[in-house]
Amino acid sequence: MNAVIADRELEAKHRALWALGDYGAIAARIVAPLGPILVAATGIGPADRVLDVAAGTGNVAIPAAAAGARVTASDLCPELVEQGRQLGAAQGLALDWAEANAEALPYGDDEFDVVVSCIGVMFAPHHQQAADELVRVTRPGGRIGLISWTPEGFIGQLFATMKPYVPPPPPGVSPPPLWGSDDHVRGLLGGRVTDLVAERRALDVDMFGDGAAFRDYFKANYGPTISAYRAIAGDPERVAALDADIAALGDRFLDGASMRWEYLLVTAHKR
Repeated sequence: MNAVIADRELEAKHRALWALGDYGAIAARIVAPLGPILVAATGIGPADRVLDVAAGTGNVAIPAAAAGARVTASDLCPELVEQGRQLGAAQGLALDWAEANAEALPYGDDEFDVVVSCIGVMFAPHHQQAADELVRVTRPGGRIGLISWTPEGFIGQLFATMKPYVPPPPPGVSPPPLWGSDDHVRGLLGGRVTDLVAERRALDVDMFGDGAAFRDYFKANYGPTISAYRAIAGDPERVAALDADIAALGDRFLDGASMRWEYLLVTAHKR
């Protein structure tokens, strides 16, 4: 297959993947605290022009705009872009929203003071290509800030749990949680950045009483989990096995009434 056609098909699959379920609900109910953390870590303020890459519904973009920055929020999925636009407008905030592929951003070189992505760019299939774009659109001396789930943390382990049940990815596609590895991110950004700081932190999630409750919520709302179940829908035994595996994973990470979802916070300056 022609490489360009293959890339377009992969892009279309990813766009459709994130339109499944209700990622907006997950963003609002679970991962919303991560946005202000990234805004603070990158020191976003009124003087900054900010690009939020793979912005979803605006968990970083909206608090960045609330801090007075001029914000552009881009995402591959038009449904998420529209939800984010409505959320920002409801808060009286002016943001520019755009449908864009993180691997081919429609912006000029050195255009933004701060470029951020919160559990977003990690899902771009070609990691180096996405990292190159992050650096390209950041001005010299500008800041880059990223939050990604770690391979060893809960969501990283969710992807490892689902892996045996889904078709293998196309050649050249890397696992999303690798962005949560310090060495991997340093390799992607290379000598083009300075002052790189990588810190493991955890998001405390207290909305699931047991692993089965987590499984059922993600089975209904999270695009990658919905996709995994669709891949085995014709095999009841495999569906039952995945049900059991995800519930067991949730129980393993549950400590009392809370789960700790580990992530890597990375900040750096472009040379």
